[in-house]
Amino acid sequence: MSTEQAASPAAGAVTSTSDDMIIVEHIDKWFGDFQALDDVSLTIREHEIVVVLGPSGSGKSTFIRCLNRLEEHDSGRIFVDGIELNDDVRNLNAIRSEVGMVFQQFNLFPHLSVMSNITLGPQKVRRMSRRDAEKLAMQLLERVGIPEQAQKYPAQLSGGQQQRVAIARALAMQPKIMLFDEPTSALDPEMIKEVLDVMRELAESGMTMIVVTHEMGFAREVADRLVFFDEGAVVEQGTPTHFFENPQEERTKLFLSQIL
Repeated sequence: MSTEQAASPAAGAVTSTSDDMIIVEHIDKWFGDFQALDDVSLTIREHEIVVVLGPSGSGKSTFIRCLNRLEEHDSGRIFVDGIELNDDVRNLNAIRSEVGMVFQQFNLFPHLSVMSNITLGPQKVRRMSRRDAEKLAMQLLERVGIPEQAQKYPAQLSGGQQQRVAIARALAMQPKIMLFDEPTSALDPEMIKEVLDVMRELAESGMTMIVVTHEMGFAREVADRLVFFDEGAVVEQGTPTHFFENPQEERTKLFLSQIL
């Protein structure tokens, strides 16, 4: 449906404009005989908020995991901030330093305090001093609304608080792009709002974000664009107004009728 998909590069060049942050060109991904991604092409602009929707098993989580090579695509090309995501370790390290990711499960280190969870990456990867890393961590804990939890351990926190720590930890690496893979799916309903509020603030700050979620209210309110996956392919994409008021594809209409 969309005309916004990236074109194939000519003679190895990247087809992009200056504000293209992620370019995905004709990627495929297989798990044995199962094709998880089928010829997916997509371009994400700087500061754009893209929400990825789709039924379970549609490929949306595989797609987002390919963007920082937690999953390796089998064919096609991916460029992040002008760098091709390939087997070159230098490229991979450069991309991962620019891309933060928040998972369904919080993936915090249980034996480390909240402060240590957040400061570990900046000290080890960005060579930040402990003092500066702790100062940054406190600023981020203030930003996500839980500065008083700095010295606690993950097991002492609620699910919503743990996910906010996970967001702060990702932000501590000062990424240009944030990926969210169903960040509220493991939370009790009353904890979802506090995490979505943090994500809304991030969106308002201009962060480039790709969010896999079933939170339709968040998608309608925050997204610049929605992308609907089914059977490993992009079926339809458009603005929230287009998607919720005038979807074109029958598969999209069926999906919306089941979740709204």
